This record gives sequence, C-alpha cells and structure tokens, in this order.
Amino acid sequence: MSDVQRRALLICNAKARNGGLDLDEVRRILRAGGIEPVEPPPDADCRDEIRSQAGAVDLVILGGGDGTMNFAAPALVETGLPLAILPLGTANDLARSLNLPLDPLEAARFIPTAQARPVDLGWVNGHYYFNVASIGFSAELAGELTAESKKTFGVLGYAVAAIRVLRRVRPFTVTIEHDGVVEKVTTIQVSVGNGRHYGGGMTVAERAAVDDGKLDFYSLEINHWWRLIALLPALRRGTHGRAADVRAFETQNLRISTRRPRPVNTDGELTTHTPAHFKVVPKILQVFAPEPVRGPSSFDLAALGSSLGSRLFPTSEAPDP
Repeated sequence: MSDVQRRALLICNAKARNGGLDLDEVRRILRAGGIEPVEPPPDADCRDEIRSQAGAVDLVILGGGDGTMNFAAPALVETGLPLAILPLGTANDLARSLNLPLDPLEAARFIPTAQARPVDLGWVNGHYYFNVASIGFSAELAGELTAESKKTFGVLGYAVAAIRVLRRVRPFTVTIEHDGVVEKVTTIQVSVGNGRHYGGGMTVAERAAVDDGKLDFYSLEINHWWRLIALLPALRRGTHGRAADVRAFETQNLRISTRRPRPVNTDGELTTHTPAHFKVVPKILQVFAPEPVRGPSSFDLAALGSSLGSRLFPTSEAPDP
C-alpha cells in the first residue's frame, strides 16, 4: 500500500441510477493508490461540503451522473479543487466526453495516477454546465424523464420519454444573436454545446471537445416530427450540421430570445428560462481525465433505431418517403 499523500472529499449521490454501489472497494482502491477518502454525512449538500472542505482536501471525487456534476460545478469553480468522477448515472455523458472508464471501479482505479486537465464550462444566465444546454424538444424531454424511469429503463428511458414527447412537440420562433449576426428562425430545438455528448449518447458536433474554447450551436429547423427520426443517426454521430434543415455554427458568445419564456435544460436539469445569454468559460476547471475524445464518434445504431422505429410506427404510420 502506498503512503497516504492526498485527501479526497468523496461524495456519492445515492439517488443516481447506480448510487447504491458498495463503496468499500472504492475506498480500498483509493487508499492503495495513496488517497484517503473524506466522506460527509449521507444527506449533506455537496456544494456546502465542497466549500467547507476546500482547505482540508486536495481533490473532490463525485459519484453520480451528469446532474450531480452540474449541481456541484459552482462550488468546484469557487474553490478551485480538481474533480474526479465515479460514473454512477444513467447516461454518464460527461464521462464519455472525457474518455473515462464507465465502470465505477475502473474509474476509481484510474484516479490515483490520473492527471488533472483543464476543461471549459458553458454558462447560461449565471448557470454553469458541462455538456449541453437546450431549448425546445430536449427541455421538454428533461421535464418528462423522471428519476424513476431512468433507474428502471437506463439509457432506454431516454427513448421511451422521447416517444411520449415527440408527437406533441411544436415548432417555435427564436431570435439568435451571435458574432454580429441576428437571425430569426423557426425550430423545434436549439442546443448550445460545451462538451461532446448529451442525452444518452447524442453528439453535439463531430469534433466537439470539452477543452476547445468554443460553443457548438445547432437548431433543428424541420417541417415534420418524423424528420427527427431520420436525423437520429446523424445526431448520434454529430454530423447533423451537414443537413439542409439543421443550422449549425461555432461561437463563444450568443443570446437567444423567444416570444414567451421557455425553459432551458442544462445537463438534463431545467435551470433557467429564455431570454438566455450563453458563453464559454475556457479552462475554468481541472478534471482528472485522459485526453478528451476528439474526432468522429462511433455508435451502434441498429438496435436503437429498430427499437425506436417499432415504437413510433407500430402499424402503417411510417411517413411517406
């Protein structure tokens, strides 16, 4: 066993999909790697604990999903403590973006020898986010997707909730201001990505990364709801920006307004409303991770496409070609 050299505040969200993980093996792995875990009471507020322990620990280890990381972000920024992640959520999109092991014990084994790397955060109306902020379809999906459904169905819970939301989604008008340009468009969703993955494996843009110093914007300006199904493979790969009915660009700062206030979904949580001011905050946080994933994504789409198709078009409802 290595001599203990560092102390880590270890906080696990018991409400995460895999929040019931037995932490004894995690503790053993960390101690063998020279890290002594410091654990708060089970019901403690993680932001308060991070702030109160800032002078007593060397890093923070958070066990949970993207919502847990999102909630803790302000305290991590304030204290400057580096973050290590135990993926315990449903989709663990941030862990995927960071190229981290998705098995919690493998992630724990990675931490003692890992290097802390600087990453960007997105910011909207005073709220930090790691992955993506969305208005429209994804925001409605976030409201529909319950913790119970995520625990029961896992990543498939996103598809189940999407099916319920999809048929009631309606286009809306947004005004987009960026880089000296003002555009008014009709869309079913606008998304502003800081990271790479979101929504159970969707990809913001083909070459998006959490440390590239930019935001990746896209707007789904489709005429029929079934067009979203046709776009699904591209949305998974991050190549949807090439489609004629998808507006996409890179920026560092933009504003979005709507006729009536609409909720904004950040990392799966509804945290603010339009009008919304977005910006990227470069390299504001240190995270223990290998080099972030870059370049084209590769996902096995066959099973998901078949599952979605059979649910959305159970009889002869498929759209005309």
